[in-house]
Amino acid sequence: MKKAILFLSVLIAGCSPKVAEKECDTFVESADPHPDAAAWRSTGFNVSFGSTDVRYAKYRHPDISTARSQKLYAWRGERVSAQLVLWTSAPLQQVECRVQALQSAGGAVIPAEAVQARFVRYVLTDVFGEGCGWRKADEQPAFLVGDMLDNIACISMEAKSVRPVWITIDVPPTAAAGAYRGAVEVCARGKRPKTLAIELSVAPKTLPPASQWRYHLDLWQHPAAVARVHNLKCWSDEHFDALRPVMKMLADAGQKVITATLNKDPWNHQCYDAYEDMIRWTKNADGTWSYDYTVFDRWVNLMMELGVNKMISCYSLSPWNNELRYRDAKSGEMVTVSADPGTKKFAEMWRPFLKDFVQHLSQNKWLEIANIAMDERPPKVMDEVLDLLGKVAPQLGVSIADNHKSYKRYPHIRDFCMDIGSIPDSADLAYRKLKGLNTTYYVCCADKFPNTFTFSDPAEAVYVAWHAKAKGLDGFLRWSYNSWVENPVLDSRFRTWPAGDTYIVYPQARSSIRFERLREGVQDYEKISALTGELEQQKTPEAEAQLQSIRATLKPFSASVKPDSLGAMLEQAKMLFRQ
Repeated sequence: MKKAILFLSVLIAGCSPKVAEKECDTFVESADPHPDAAAWRSTGFNVSFGSTDVRYAKYRHPDISTARSQKLYAWRGERVSAQLVLWTSAPLQQVECRVQALQSAGGAVIPAEAVQARFVRYVLTDVFGEGCGWRKADEQPAFLVGDMLDNIACISMEAKSVRPVWITIDVPPTAAAGAYRGAVEVCARGKRPKTLAIELSVAPKTLPPASQWRYHLDLWQHPAAVARVHNLKCWSDEHFDALRPVMKMLADAGQKVITATLNKDPWNHQCYDAYEDMIRWTKNADGTWSYDYTVFDRWVNLMMELGVNKMISCYSLSPWNNELRYRDAKSGEMVTVSADPGTKKFAEMWRPFLKDFVQHLSQNKWLEIANIAMDERPPKVMDEVLDLLGKVAPQLGVSIADNHKSYKRYPHIRDFCMDIGSIPDSADLAYRKLKGLNTTYYVCCADKFPNTFTFSDPAEAVYVAWHAKAKGLDGFLRWSYNSWVENPVLDSRFRTWPAGDTYIVYPQARSSIRFERLREGVQDYEKISALTGELEQQKTPEAEAQLQSIRATLKPFSASVKPDSLGAMLEQAKMLFRQ
């Protein structure tokens, strides 16, 4: 008891009204286009635990029952989250959240470094509307939504405003099982601190490191967007330094695939930033070709150093406008040509490159994990591409994101990802599993649920992985991890798709509610896989009964229609991990 009193007194002293004043410099969020005129019911400064399933509006009084404690459950090696909600009737300066180590009754400790408190920041978003297609700002209602998790130490609050705080705990893989207790202190300049209690129950099971997770997470990276946002020269040393922390977040979430480009922008500049060349082609004066892989190699090596090493998806033999770019050594000029699949020009351009590329990959010991990747190409085009690959570079694998239900047409493709409406039947999946082939699904601007738009319910990001598990799939693809819009920290809207479609994390390695919940779903997938693997090995009636229970729990997650109570459905399903 004395220990607990001492612990609390130290926290209060650290957050006392006499704490040294400091400036909380940060950017100013966008104004709310439609401020809520609802009555403000509270006075003073208020703090409560909320729900990770709720996005709390900035200027609306939170509809929650005050809770000063939170109970969390985790396996060793797992990250778990909670959300605080702060609201005030008067302006506040220097609002801070301080976390301490968690301790068990037996003296085991989860260090303070494993606990993080980040202020939730607000960005402009819109609504699904018609999904894909050009969007007119005056026809799409816009509003503020909490999404970005900032790394700042303190923040100011306006009168009659709300500020959520996202709490994450990274449970060490060596933590002893048992109940841990700790506290979060919330204070503001001139105010008495407010203490909230956290109890964490750690199960005697261990989640392996993210690099060993089986879930095939494929969020496409966009390095050039990092250069533009940070005002850096693309592919400079400074650019690669800025890339590292952003991509480390992705690796820590279990990413399996490196997104690379073979020539000019494969997607015809469909996003705010064009994809910059990673391989520079030169047509020599004698008509032969040479290829500079310097950037490609540096990028692949960076991602591999971070732990992303299962596949390299190289886009694309079929770029969206079928254009290729090269430097003409004779004239010294850059030349852009059209090379449609099946044409003489297509073969002339790609044959020498593919032969050279195979040799280069082999020298680097990357050939077995490299795929030539295509995105939503029609079967006629795919036939031409695969025909050339089979003749010139049969050693290369193929990856395809497909919306033409082509999995029966190309049953041997190494990495096949289909849109959520085209998931194959169990027989096709069983065949692919037997052959050791990877099968995933994706969602895009056309899919209202489940998705990870900035206006999507946070629990949808968790559902994504449960849906993959329920369907018997290996994982999930999302077309962009960081294709940032013009000013992503203020406005997540884009000209052609629902807001947030183009990115799920923010500049300067700032996470989001969406990304943390997506990672939560990946962890759930791994835990289900671990449980079923253990039970299948036991081969007892009791184990079979538990397997049947898991299958029954998973069945509702095979739907691609949003359930009435998504959060409650997930909470009930997660009871599997507490048994």
